[in-house]
Amino acid sequence: MELKNLKTKFIGHNIIYFKSISSTQVFAKSTKNEDTPNGTVIIADSQTEGIGTHERKWYTGKNNIAMTFVLYPECNISKISNLTVLIAECIISAIKKLYGYELKIKEPNDVIYNNKKIAGILTESKVEGENVKKIFIGVGLNVNQTIFPENLKDIASSLKNEFFKEFSREEIISEFFNIFEEEYLRLIK
Repeated sequence: MELKNLKTKFIGHNIIYFKSISSTQVFAKSTKNEDTPNGTVIIADSQTEGIGTHERKWYTGKNNIAMTFVLYPECNISKISNLTVLIAECIISAIKKLYGYELKIKEPNDVIYNNKKIAGILTESKVEGENVKKIFIGVGLNVNQTIFPENLKDIASSLKNEFFKEFSREEIISEFFNIFEEEYLRLIK
C-alpha cells in the first residue's frame, strides 16, 4: 500500500501491510522498537479479531481502514490525556477537507454520522512513571463496506453507505496523518 499525498515528517513513512491479520493492534504490541520506528503504520485489508474498546470485537470487512500506528512521544502522561478525542477530530477534519462531509464525535472514541458508528479509536500506551514511552493507536474506519452483520446494521455504517460513493482509503489515511502529525507534535511539546 502506498500513501500518495503524504506530507508528514515521520508518520506513515514505514508501513507494514497485511492482506489479512488477526489484529493490527495485537501485532503492533508484539513488535520490538527497532522493528517499528516512530510513526510506523501496521495496516490490513481485513482483520479476523479486530479489537475495540473494553475488549469488544471490531468487525473489519474489506475496503475499510484497519490500522495501528506506533508513536514514541517521551512526554509526561498529562500531555496526552485528550489524545483519543484529538485523533477523532483529525479524522473528522480529514473527511471534511477531502469531501466536505461533517461527521461528529461520540466521546471518547467514536466517529459517527446519522447516529451510526463510522469509526472507532483504541489508544493504548506504555508508561514508565509519568513518562509515556510508546503509544499504540488503533483506528477502524468503515469506508466502502456496504453490508454489515445483523447485530451491527442498526448501529454501524460506512462512508459509502451514508454518502453513496466510493472513497479512497489511501487518500483518507494520508490526509488524516498530514493533519494529525502537526497536532500531535504540538501536543507533546
